[in-house]
Amino acid sequence: MRIVGLLLILLATLPASGLQLEGRWIQGGFVSGKVAPGSTMTLDGQRVTIAKDGTFAFGLGFDAPVAATLTVTHPDGRKERQEYPVEQRRYPESRIDGLPGAMVTPPKAVLDRIAKDNSDVGKARAQRRPAADFADGFIWPLKGSRISGEFGSRRILNGEPRQPHFGVDIAAPSGTPIQASAAGLVTMAHPDLYFTGQTVIIDHGLGVTTTYLHLSKTNVKVGQAVAKGEVIGQVGMTGRATGPHLCWRANWGNVRLDPSLLVDEQPARTQPRS
Repeated sequence: MRIVGLLLILLATLPASGLQLEGRWIQGGFVSGKVAPGSTMTLDGQRVTIAKDGTFAFGLGFDAPVAATLTVTHPDGRKERQEYPVEQRRYPESRIDGLPGAMVTPPKAVLDRIAKDNSDVGKARAQRRPAADFADGFIWPLKGSRISGEFGSRRILNGEPRQPHFGVDIAAPSGTPIQASAAGLVTMAHPDLYFTGQTVIIDHGLGVTTTYLHLSKTNVKVGQAVAKGEVIGQVGMTGRATGPHLCWRANWGNVRLDPSLLVDEQPARTQPRS
């Protein structure tokens, strides 16, 4: 599997009429690159935002099909169409028991609140700032971290199947400092979302965001610029959680990405606990 992944990276970085690509074409993967300034681009028909210097980024969903089509219209009007194979993944199953019943099947009384929460989160991720704050790379938001829940895992909550887990759970004691995984602009610092509790979203430019869930303390405000590695809050267990941990998520617009693919170093994994 690793050899196939490296081959896909190699193929993606081959020059094609000035188009430069870097990343892994895999479900949940993150790809960035450069093209001639003034170009336009789509991925499977979806617009890709390009910065003034030609930098761009996009992601592949957790259930992306076996191939993706990138179409570039160059400043001189030439169109370039490239198709790339997408590595498919087999996701694990994660069983979590002991959750309050209202957190698995919410009562009708809170459905309006949940709908508003989802709307607010969508707005916080919808920006397409023409800046590439992520260009300096990503780091793990917790030092010495251990993964306790994997991206894409099929969740069975209190014995009932639910949607896949779209983040990476990182086990840590309550109060552990959380760092911004890359530079960016805070677009959400919410004190209490129904499922995710204290929640922070950072916009890294060009539609790329990371999200930090279940915090016990938040150190940032909406509109605040943060540096890579800056402390933005502390680990907690607010919202739907059975123990202290950080659920770290990444998105390109509304496309769910695997945050662990944003960084090179991979920490140890433990049995799911959150």
